[in-house]
Parts: sequence; C-alpha cells; structure tokens
Amino acid sequence: NITESRCIKAIETLPSQDAHGSTHHANSHFLTQNENGDWAMFGRLSEFAYGKLGEYVPDGACRRAPANSKVGWSIHYYPDGNAVADDQVTVGIWYHDEEDNFDEEASYTQDLTLYFLDGGGDFLIPPHGKLMTQGFHSFDHPVRLDSWQPHLHLRGVAMTMEVFDPNTGRKQVLSQASNWNAGYNHSHTYEDGFGPLIPANATIILTAWFDNSADNPRNPDPDQWVGAGQRTTDEMSHAWIAVTHLDEEGYDEILEERGETRPVARRRGPF
Repeated sequence: NITESRCIKAIETLPSQDAHGSTHHANSHFLTQNENGDWAMFGRLSEFAYGKLGEYVPDGACRRAPANSKVGWSIHYYPDGNAVADDQVTVGIWYHDEEDNFDEEASYTQDLTLYFLDGGGDFLIPPHGKLMTQGFHSFDHPVRLDSWQPHLHLRGVAMTMEVFDPNTGRKQVLSQASNWNAGYNHSHTYEDGFGPLIPANATIILTAWFDNSADNPRNPDPDQWVGAGQRTTDEMSHAWIAVTHLDEEGYDEILEERGETRPVARRRGPF
C-alpha cells in the first residue's frame, strides 16, 4: 500500500524469469477508495508488454502515486509450452527524494494513456492482405509528449506518430517505428529538451501498417483471417503515450528554454 502522495521518478515492471516468454501484458494502475469505501481505479501506473524495459519521468513532470492507494493489475499470458505455477509479476517504483531537489509545486501532471488506432477494435485483415489503421487525438491545452510505445502483434510492420497544427497548416512526423518486432515493445523516451511540444487544438495522428502476406517473415500463417483481439495471433493497434499537461505559460517557458518561439500562424485569405 502507498501511504502518502509522491511524484514518481522511474518505474520498471518485471515478469518472472520462468514466465518471461509468456507474459504478454502486465498493466498496473492505482486503486483508491471512494466515498462508499469501494476500491476504484485512479490512474495508470505503468504498462508492460513483452520485451519492454523501464521508463522514467522527465524533470518538471509528476506522475503521481496517490496517498492511501494500492496497486492493481491486469495481466494476461500467451502459452509458450512451459507451465509456470504460482507466477508473480513485480513492479518497482522510484520516487523523487530530497536529494533530487524536485519542485513538486512547479511541476505539471503527467499521465500514461492508451490511444487507439483501430476505430474501436473492429477490423479484419484478409489472408495475404494488408491493412492500415489510424487514430486522431487532440487536446484543448498544450502538452509535451515524453514517450511513446507503439503496440502491434505479429502482422504489424510499422507505426508513425505525426502532428497536424491547424494554425500553421503544417504536418510533421514526430516518431516512427519501422521493421516492427513484436518481441521488442519498448517505451521510446525522448531525450530531455526534445520531447515534442503540441499546441492546444493540434491533432496527433497515429498510423499503423499490417502485412498478412508471406512477405512478412514474422507471420505464422498468411492463410488466416486476422482480427483484433487479446491473443498474440490476433492483432492490436494502439500506442501508450506519456503526456505532460501544460498551460500556456508552461508551454511558453519550455519554448524559451529551448530558444524557440511559437509557430507562426498561416495567413488566411478571404473566402
């Protein structure tokens, strides 16, 4: 149990050594008690998929562990032929302490959220066919993207993250994972000072590509119809993104620290 509210510095989820090859997802979240005394989900702690390493929260951001909370789990396995009795998954949490000189009052809230690309999970990839899925997400306030973790399965081959700013009319590629490997679900953390700054009302565009043909070396059976689902032989199309939620003042402060200015809005002619 977590007794006091703390800002998290880093997190790592570890499956057991014996079940490392079969632990598909191990997603952790905080639980707090509501006014009726029932435990309810408060927010995401972390997400683990096969091959993922740890993640850290950059300076100026606080992914908060709430006071009087406990950690809940959503775990599922995919059989790899080895029986593991009484398996356990662990999560390590590192908090900011006095030696870090972390200014909690000046920090902005960060959360880790699942962003879908598949229109609700209802898609089918035909035998020897291909598919593209997209998701569009925007905020009514400026944000900084701290990390992104694309997630596809065996037919997935690539994912990109772009941003479209309606004020400038520009679309920019932020990150791309090509030559996708479902055994390496890493959280790609931006280097300090390079996390993309997204102005209010801009749109994040996530695009994924799937290849169910024999040209995909990781495809176990190109003769199968493949739909969305929980099994490794099904498909998923989403991304976990760590977002620091800013206000306009914080957005301008980070721009100034980087020696940058706000993008110039495009001129709009008469209708």
